[in-house]
Amino acid sequence: MFTGIVEELGEITAVETLDDACRFRLRGPVVTQGAKHGDSIAVNGVCLTVVDHEGDEFTADVMAETLNRSSLGALKAGSRVNLERPMAVGERLGGHIVQGHVDGTGEILERKPSEHWEIVKVSLPADLTRYVVEKGSITVDGISLTVVDAGPDHFTVSLIPTTLDLTTLGHKQPGDPVNLEVDVIAKYVERMLGDRAQGAGR
Repeated sequence: MFTGIVEELGEITAVETLDDACRFRLRGPVVTQGAKHGDSIAVNGVCLTVVDHEGDEFTADVMAETLNRSSLGALKAGSRVNLERPMAVGERLGGHIVQGHVDGTGEILERKPSEHWEIVKVSLPADLTRYVVEKGSITVDGISLTVVDAGPDHFTVSLIPTTLDLTTLGHKQPGDPVNLEVDVIAKYVERMLGDRAQGAGR
């Protein structure tokens, strides 16, 4: 489990392409502190497993399924990425419950800067629309954000200077892909209500 509070802006230092997967080498001085084989680290919102760790770098394998469902396949050496370690039991939940299981990808559609914040408009896949509501939570590239406006095929978020300075959303431009994870509570509620309706029908 993660919280969507990015710990640091890391970097892809190498990408090795395999037959049906790829292996990333990433630099992240904060998230590698105490890291060991088998640990989880969220990379742009995708939960990856540490394969190897040396100094301030670690490697992680990415399966074809993950490459197909996320924007990780577009990353290359030099790409900046949001990094977060799993939350520890007893710590404050600063964002919201994030699993690191990407539901789909969106695209930056528009950026509207103002004096103290920036409004970013993101496209939303049709099958995720029902999970996104105004003032609800959504994860964009691993960042826990509050939805400002929820449209039929898009949503907007308001970014404060800290988010712009310390995450990938500070430099992504219209046309760039982002990973999306909707609030898992909404999916559980939908499933339970659906089961109840089926039970009533029987």
